[in-house]
Amino acid sequence: MKRSNIITIALSSLPPPRLLPPAIYSMDSSVLDREDVQRLQELIPTEEELGLIKDAKAQNPHSQLAQAELCLLTLGEISHLSSRLQLWAFALDYDSLEREIAEPLFHLKLAMEQLAASQTFRCILATVLAIGNFLNGCKARGFELSYLGKLSQVRDTHSRQPLLHHVCVLLLQLYPQSSDLYSDISAVTKAGKCDYSQVQSNLSQLEALCKASWEQLKALDKAEEKRKGGKGEKRRGGAGDESLAPEGSLRHRLPKILKEFEERLKVLRAVHRRVINRFHSFLLFLGYSRAMVRDTRAEDFCKTISNFSLEYRTTRQGILLQRERERQKSGAESPGPNTPIGRRKRQQTPAQESERSEEQCKLEEVLKTPESSLRLDATLPRNRRRTADIQGAVSRNLKW
Repeated sequence: MKRSNIITIALSSLPPPRLLPPAIYSMDSSVLDREDVQRLQELIPTEEELGLIKDAKAQNPHSQLAQAELCLLTLGEISHLSSRLQLWAFALDYDSLEREIAEPLFHLKLAMEQLAASQTFRCILATVLAIGNFLNGCKARGFELSYLGKLSQVRDTHSRQPLLHHVCVLLLQLYPQSSDLYSDISAVTKAGKCDYSQVQSNLSQLEALCKASWEQLKALDKAEEKRKGGKGEKRRGGAGDESLAPEGSLRHRLPKILKEFEERLKVLRAVHRRVINRFHSFLLFLGYSRAMVRDTRAEDFCKTISNFSLEYRTTRQGILLQRERERQKSGAESPGPNTPIGRRKRQQTPAQESERSEEQCKLEEVLKTPESSLRLDATLPRNRRRTADIQGAVSRNLKW
């Protein structure tokens, strides 16, 4: 009963059972689409089911068969039904199966090209290497790229800013034309989401499907030749026989289509081999040892670079936003030309302005000097006073 209900539900989306044999023999996509082929693969009758239906029909020859039993009996009369449906599904699915292999390889190839052409990535590596050599007191020639993910975890002892923050500040000072890196390596992000071990498995499965399709096609051709060569044998297929299928149908074009698929598979295999070899060469170019190259997966490498570039862009945007806020704040606090402070500034003589500028530079130099190097000045006031008195005492007692 459960099987009958499943078949009845599937038949609601399929054409009438009498139209199924000719469509299956000719593989007519105008009658059955890819989803219909998949439904028919689930409805293939077993020998036991066909035997039960025939026995019930023999016991009650005048009774009408139900819709599910009639469909199974109709499908059971089609020779090599499973092979026909598998061949049809493979011909319809090949493009999507090929795309699942080709697109990750294209993303990996484009990712290597973007990283090699990115000047910002080179500047970041050089800056991180210089900082690491300075902090460690060594002269290393390179470092593992996995350490890029740890830059946001190491903080300085003074401002508690991560090391990635200082790298961004140095990049903005030394290389102001550098970008945020993340927008330059979009293919790296896409490649980091692919599983290249699964790509290898999919390629092997596609080759196995192509080989199996050739075997199924040979079995169909052999069965057709045997049926045609039989003398006095009556064809049961009638109008649905594959010998009456149109010349331009998918069934007649299958040998040519499988030959084309076979050639495309050879090209795809060569592309896969070259892209993986190029990735290994790219790792050697970055300084990886041969042992590390064998243990490094393409998706892990791309994911590490992608995550770092996202952190770098976020940190860089935060620094630029903070600078913009400070610039707007300093512009809002600067006195206008018509204010009393602005008029006093315009009335100052050039000598007063130069003297004030010289005093400002000396004061900034003192403020930049570490506290441990400052000497204790006995002339500085010690008791609490008003701010104006303290500023007056400092200006009178400081000797430059």
